Amino acid sequence: MRLKLQDYFSIVFEPELLREIEQYGSLVKLQKGDLLIDIGNSIKQVPLLLNGAIKIVREDNNGDEIVLYFLERGDTCAISFVNCLNHSKSKVRGVAEKESEAIYIPVQKLEEWMAKYKSWREFVIESYSSRLDEMIEAIDTLAFMRMDQRLFKYLADKVKILRDTTLNTTHQEIALDLNTSRVVISRLLKQLENEGKIILHRNRIEVLEF
Repeated sequence: MRLKLQDYFSIVFEPELLREIEQYGSLVKLQKGDLLIDIGNSIKQVPLLLNGAIKIVREDNNGDEIVLYFLERGDTCAISFVNCLNHSKSKVRGVAEKESEAIYIPVQKLEEWMAKYKSWREFVIESYSSRLDEMIEAIDTLAFMRMDQRLFKYLADKVKILRDTTLNTTHQEIALDLNTSRVVISRLLKQLENEGKIILHRNRIEVLEF
């Protein structure tokens, strides 16, 4: 854990805070599809993502889902942070998009470090700001973009997050993430292919523009 912390967070946190994270944190390895957090769960710890990518999803009363944003290396889930401090249950689901590693920080340390370490306060504030910007972007996407634009933005965002121009996914998985039907996604993917933006393969999409 020490080497993984040093690899990224040494430029973010004080050495004393890094030592405390190593002392009180627990390293968790996730496979693609594993849950980091789930809706309705009591949150007693907050993740620091060391590598990989996590999809943050909101679900309505009918079980329909929509992707809010992605977490990547160096991120934490600010929503989970709020839930921890308020002792409330999670309102989002976090799913690993690829093999990932995270350090779980126990809730009792969160407030203590806010008072103790300037770098932790700045990290939390920056995380809030980044997640708020992403939430606003998600709202704008839903309100102002056509479905074909939303689809291409979704593909481009995943390419950037996963750092891979080839996405191993199905039309149905994309439809679930965008809260629409597979038929609509299949038609729009074919349209994007005809425009030269992607190449479709079986359960695989190669993104040419992003």
